Amino acid sequence: MGLHRISQLSCFCRSVYRKRDVLKIGFMSEKMAASNVRFSSSLIRNNAYINGEWVDSESGNTFEVYNPSTQKLIGEVPDMRETDVQSAIETAYKTFYTWRDVTAKERSRILRNWYNLCVKHKDDLAKIITIENGKPLSDARNEVNYGNDFIAWYSEEARRIYGDIVSSPDPSKRILLMKQPIGVAGMITPWNFPNAMITRKAAAAIAAGCTVVLRPSEDTPFSALALCQLAEEAGIPPGVLNVVTSSRDHAGPIGKILCESPLVSIISFTGSTAVGKILQKQCASSMKKTSMELGGNAPLIIFDSANVDLAIKGTMGAKFRCGGQTCVCPNRVLVQSGVYDEYVEKLTEKVKEEMVVGDGLDEETTLGPLINTRAVAKVKSLVEDAKSKGATITTGGEPSDQGSHFYQATVISDVTNDMRCVQEEIFGPVAPIMKFETEEEAIAIANTTTSGLAGYFYSENISQVWRMAEQLEYGIVGVNETLMSTVEACFGGWKESGLGREGSKYGIEEYLEVKYVCMGGLKKSEGANKPGSIINQVLPDDDVLKNYIPLDN
Repeated sequence: MGLHRISQLSCFCRSVYRKRDVLKIGFMSEKMAASNVRFSSSLIRNNAYINGEWVDSESGNTFEVYNPSTQKLIGEVPDMRETDVQSAIETAYKTFYTWRDVTAKERSRILRNWYNLCVKHKDDLAKIITIENGKPLSDARNEVNYGNDFIAWYSEEARRIYGDIVSSPDPSKRILLMKQPIGVAGMITPWNFPNAMITRKAAAAIAAGCTVVLRPSEDTPFSALALCQLAEEAGIPPGVLNVVTSSRDHAGPIGKILCESPLVSIISFTGSTAVGKILQKQCASSMKKTSMELGGNAPLIIFDSANVDLAIKGTMGAKFRCGGQTCVCPNRVLVQSGVYDEYVEKLTEKVKEEMVVGDGLDEETTLGPLINTRAVAKVKSLVEDAKSKGATITTGGEPSDQGSHFYQATVISDVTNDMRCVQEEIFGPVAPIMKFETEEEAIAIANTTTSGLAGYFYSENISQVWRMAEQLEYGIVGVNETLMSTVEACFGGWKESGLGREGSKYGIEEYLEVKYVCMGGLKKSEGANKPGSIINQVLPDDDVLKNYIPLDN
């Protein structure tokens, strides 16, 4: 019944949008052919997706999206404005009142269909990520697998939304705690994980019974639109998942509308702490719930007792993934004096040996481009600041000759706490290494920051392991491990690194409200509550009790 009502509603709502044909396949194929990449044309869309329709912006304006490796044009998508977003919000709001009534079993089935289609098209999804984000194909494939797992996970969690029946202090009342979907979820997702950050948020919301209005990064809209195409094929009804695209110039006004609209019940954002604070202030006007995954300044601590080779492997896996452009990348490497020289030497050699800078579509590439020239300029300024204050560049330290968006994998030793590279989030392939003497010193350095997303340490001392795990002020702590993200575990930070949790059984809770229902006026049988009334109640006779209660010999 719920799905039938959604279908009827969509026919009404679609009239507010202007439909455009699927992407100019010839144009797009020509651009892709330049990189020898083959795609399923059905996944390549150059329209926004609202109420199950592929639409232009109301103004007809578009903006261009470029490949950060080659700086070649990938395509154009609608440059939407406030009126477009308002229409998407209204559609999602109307659809919510039918989607919430669809059974959890049915929502689970549809999400599983989405997962199966994403698995079927995983190679194309990975190539789209690499084309618009630049990360190596191996990284992109890992992201798609990770993103797909969230859809599968929440297809299962949809059927595990439980309430409670609580013992009442009053025999005439019953206490029920019900969990119900919160409403329309506004989402703003980043460019560094253009696939997984969408599925981690949207799959949870849809599983809970919410509808979604999502703005992807202007740098990576095609991954979002490809996911919409597969969601449509999977049977997600019109109006449940809506994606609005816009240029950077219109990102602020669109975010403001999502935050201030009374029709939107929650904002989920992944991005910088500075932008997160702006959105949080805007949400305050309507007391809107927020889920924020913000910036980090992750410490990676190597103790004298550590297995140094294992620590080197962990550093390489976490520091240079996605070009160092993740919020959980180790931003500061703290090494105890007893193994400091060994660690610096081995890490330098490993970087020289393994880091191959180039286009992400080249299977030999292990380090792709930064997202834009602003990112390169920032990384360069941080490295120059460290050099000017006495740091030593052991490898790298310069923009790469591969192109304007590339920077060399860089290791910096002799780093001190007054350098910008340990005070600011680098978001680039730079590993600054500091020396420390005592455990207490390491804890003080690690915790002296306003961020609290992820922290890591390597130690073979079990007592030290417990002390550090408990004292690090971070939402995520890795012990002898740096690659920890998995759908089964919750993801989120302390301090200014965010609010709420994503993934795990806790992720769906962000999109649920608890309703207390008190059922009163319940009466027992006449005389049941009178003093001594037990003598008037009918009790089992002795012959019946003999079958259950052992008699004394």
